[in-house]
Amino acid sequence: MTRIIMHGCNGRMGQIISEICREDPDTEIVAGVDVTAQKEQSYPVFTDIMKCDIQADVVIDFSTAKAVDAVFNYCVERNLPLILCTTGLSEEQLEKADQASKTVAILKSANMSLGINTLFEILQKAAKVLSPAGFDVEIVEKHHNQKLDAPSGTALALADAVNDAMNQIYEYKFDRSRERRKRDAKEIGISAVRGGTIVGEHEVIFAGKDEVIEIKHTAYSRSVFGKGAVEAAKFIKGKEAGYYDMREVVAAR
Repeated sequence: MTRIIMHGCNGRMGQIISEICREDPDTEIVAGVDVTAQKEQSYPVFTDIMKCDIQADVVIDFSTAKAVDAVFNYCVERNLPLILCTTGLSEEQLEKADQASKTVAILKSANMSLGINTLFEILQKAAKVLSPAGFDVEIVEKHHNQKLDAPSGTALALADAVNDAMNQIYEYKFDRSRERRKRDAKEIGISAVRGGTIVGEHEVIFAGKDEVIEIKHTAYSRSVFGKGAVEAAKFIKGKEAGYYDMREVVAAR
């Protein structure tokens, strides 16, 4: 049994993870933390994580950037592994995460979906075959109209996966509208679409002479990210201090 403290328990993802854990016999949320404690949960909820005195195996954080510093302090103080799902962290906060990883295990990923993290491996294999054969690489990502960042962190991670496989030969192109020239062979175009309630869609296009290969992942609900976070919590329980990512979770399955 993996005992979890859910930081951000009353947010949308916190509620999704709570439901997933209720149906998973191998996990239990033993406490929650949220600035708004009025929502009733099946576990005790604290408004300040430093006041949480419940024994646990791991913390899952799906909160806001301004709340993350306290999580680092708590995990280091309690020697608890951390699944860090909150995005938009500052350089200073990323440095704090690095420092905390020297004391506790921290798993951080641009996308918690098991499907997306399996896709990283597929792309690296495809790139090693198709890139030397002259295929151009393009990435198109789509998200809901409330998303603040563009391109998405996942799109950049997908581009990084291709680039890593090819020893960093590519430059990333985010906007071609101001340049009147043909496409460079050593660039990856990354396009962002924002509209409606699209949860998340990422498509990687390998375009060659007379043939096109499209590799696509679509998230139909946010539960895919919650399921990944819960699997990550099971994986990181008992791990030594250091940085981990979702690809290791996929590899361990």
